[in-house]
Amino acid sequence: MWQGLLICTLLTVAGTGLARLPLLAEAGVSPLVLALLVGIVAGNLPLSRHLTKAGPGLAFATRRLLRGGIVLFGLSLTLQQVVGLGPMVLLLDALVITSVLCAGYLIGTRLLGLDRETALLTSAGSAICGAAAILATESTIRSRPAATSMAVATVVLFGSLAMLVYPLLYPLMGMDESLFGVYIGATVHEVAQVVAAGEAVGPDALANAVIVKLVRVMLLVPFLLIVGQWWLRRHATAGSSEGKAGMTVPWFAFGFMAMVGFNSFVTLPAPLHSALVQLGQLSLTMAMAALGFETRLEKLRALGLRPFVLALILFALLMGGGGLASALLMG
Repeated sequence: MWQGLLICTLLTVAGTGLARLPLLAEAGVSPLVLALLVGIVAGNLPLSRHLTKAGPGLAFATRRLLRGGIVLFGLSLTLQQVVGLGPMVLLLDALVITSVLCAGYLIGTRLLGLDRETALLTSAGSAICGAAAILATESTIRSRPAATSMAVATVVLFGSLAMLVYPLLYPLMGMDESLFGVYIGATVHEVAQVVAAGEAVGPDALANAVIVKLVRVMLLVPFLLIVGQWWLRRHATAGSSEGKAGMTVPWFAFGFMAMVGFNSFVTLPAPLHSALVQLGQLSLTMAMAALGFETRLEKLRALGLRPFVLALILFALLMGGGGLASALLMG
């Protein structure tokens, strides 16, 4: 156990240190992403093949720490924020998530020939909340590390592109600042990327973007419950032993909702609240490092460019369809 956890800790320190470099900090690159990349590099070094006792610690990080981090992520959202923008925000986010997930899965599996895991993880990352959604979905369907790493890579690429493109689109879209903030929150991948894009447009855009984005994060819970049951049925139909083992209930999703409720009605001392949020971030970063360490480059190469093609299609769908939906429902 200790060997795997030590590896995760070292990779997390490396990823966090890289994220604080001025160039990467200005670009808004998350420590989660850098820990994943450092983990992939370390996991493919010849020395890693001899770390035979690392398995239990890595499994602990990708399961227990991951789920604990998702639970603590609930402290970033309150029910008051959701109610503030009205019920149409919930409808907008639900429409965006449902359309992107359905389109992504069908296009990925039927047109691009991707395996179900990669198509679902890539679609979830684009539709809901980037790497956090990918990690939560991975924990529910128990996918391969290579599929998870590839899905995270697509979120990084197109989410970073969104941070640059959306501020340039603002003068061309014919939306006021508040409505454009709703558009950003409903369609950009990661929370940090939403903050960067909204801040570049203006304070009203930033405020609405963050709230709409956090509502999307909240919708991760019903998605996990639905996808867990659906995934079980798919595997049971295929006759796999995993499908017959019973539905994987994502209990951590209920923990996430409990933290949202707690954060809505209980005010923790600011230092304690900040410490818990950072602890959740640390747990997610260690989980990402473990996933990277278990990813083999030959398996990534086998997936090819098709996940990026799928992510590009979904990026276009988010920009076009999400802009139209934002204008119709919130304009």
